[in-house]
Amino acid sequence: MNPTYTRLEILRMLRNPRFLIFAFFFPVLLFLLQANVFTSGTDAEHATAVAVIMVNMLAFGVVFAAMNNGARLAVERAAGWQRQLRLTPLTGRGYMFGKGLTGMLLAVPVAAAIPLLAVTVEGVRLDAGEWTRIVLGIWIGALPFVLLGLLIGQLTTPDTLQPVNMGVSLAMGFLGGLWIPVDAMPEWLRTVSPVMPSYWLTQIGRGAVTADLTRGLGLSVAVLAAWAIVLGALVAWRYRKDSARA
Repeated sequence: MNPTYTRLEILRMLRNPRFLIFAFFFPVLLFLLQANVFTSGTDAEHATAVAVIMVNMLAFGVVFAAMNNGARLAVERAAGWQRQLRLTPLTGRGYMFGKGLTGMLLAVPVAAAIPLLAVTVEGVRLDAGEWTRIVLGIWIGALPFVLLGLLIGQLTTPDTLQPVNMGVSLAMGFLGGLWIPVDAMPEWLRTVSPVMPSYWLTQIGRGAVTADLTRGLGLSVAVLAAWAIVLGALVAWRYRKDSARA
């Protein structure tokens, strides 16, 4: 790993207004909006509803931050950056690892901001174990989405990147239950949702705030780990193929 390269990658993304809007401000604002529109302080299950919304928006922000970091790969591939790597001390493995680490670190701000707002603004109260499961669990669970973003960046061109990335993000958000809690989904959508890794990411946090429509923590971790292994293998295969062609 090259710390300097990773730091430059993070700074470049944080200077991108589009990234900040969709990966940070949008999930935060959506959380505050949903917490005050879809539930009322007089509702019997208000605290649980707000906590569930918090989990969903936290997962949404983490997924977007993780996936969009890899999108830069398409531009760099088109510019011949992988060929240039051979002239620098940065190895191909270090390059890809730096991309992945950047995706994980870029998810930290939204992973901290939404729980902080949930406590200070919406009055969510959980114990230390529950907070650890939600925040740390969802953050670590972002790994498959980092790899998915890298894979999309390796398979697309600068022209096709935007529609592909947006289409995958919309599917993850809508079908995976990030935007609509499973409680409010029609029956057919509840059947489809488990196909998406984003569904299992929300399940990690959801189990800390409610037992309704919740899968076990062990099963959720196992499914996400399987996604990470498969996507990691695909990323490695595609990178080797691109390097050989370069």
